[in-house]
Amino acid sequence: MSENDISEMFQSESQKLENLIKSAESKPELSIHEIVETYYQVMNVSSMSSMLKQQNQTNENSGLNEKIQTMEKIISETFNSNIHPKITKQLSDSIEEITKNLQSKNSQDKTKEDIQSESKKYDELRKVMSTKEFVKQYDDGL
Repeated sequence: MSENDISEMFQSESQKLENLIKSAESKPELSIHEIVETYYQVMNVSSMSSMLKQQNQTNENSGLNEKIQTMEKIISETFNSNIHPKITKQLSDSIEEITKNLQSKNSQDKTKEDIQSESKKYDELRKVMSTKEFVKQYDDGL
């Protein structure tokens, strides 16, 4: 891969991240898919910028260096300071709400529909809890 290809790839991945961050800022809640996609992109761009900074120490591509600094600032100031805490709270609140809902159900006289609905709630709870664990791993890396 040429240096120009790498620079273009970083620009493209950075643009995806900027779009995901803008979307996360504008929505009150994100879906599980959106959360995972956003964290994946943050980690992807962070890894790329670290690698490029190491490679770029000998090469003075100031446009690329500026983009790396801009993306690091966006991740630090916008994502880590605003969006990450918002997502963490959303997941915690969601787990609490689903758990309360499941605990309040009367265990007697359940219809087939009640059992199916409860099963879906448990599945949803599992997904939210595993996503929260994924987000916690990001948090531990900060």
